[in-house]
Amino acid sequence: MLELVKPGYVYIMASKRNGTLYVGSTSDLPKRVWEHRNGVIPGFTRKYGCRLLVWFEAHSDLQQARARELQIKKWKRLWKLSTIETVNHDWRDLYPTIGL
Repeated sequence: MLELVKPGYVYIMASKRNGTLYVGSTSDLPKRVWEHRNGVIPGFTRKYGCRLLVWFEAHSDLQQARARELQIKKWKRLWKLSTIETVNHDWRDLYPTIGL
């Protein structure tokens, strides 16, 4: 039987420019970001107001995305800020661009 592999995403949410950051991974980026933005699930992002999607990266499967998430979580804050600013210098909310 053929098993379908879902793509995975690793992403960074922020409270504001240079604010609190949250790194996560998911197989459904629009849904997960919507949950963060609307405070649906109790936890870090709701507590600290991380509602802006400021960076994301697509992977061929969720396992790869989770591995990358763990890698990024070990990074220094400065590296995370640099990664965001490389592709999103103005810290725009990328949620409207992810194809809902």
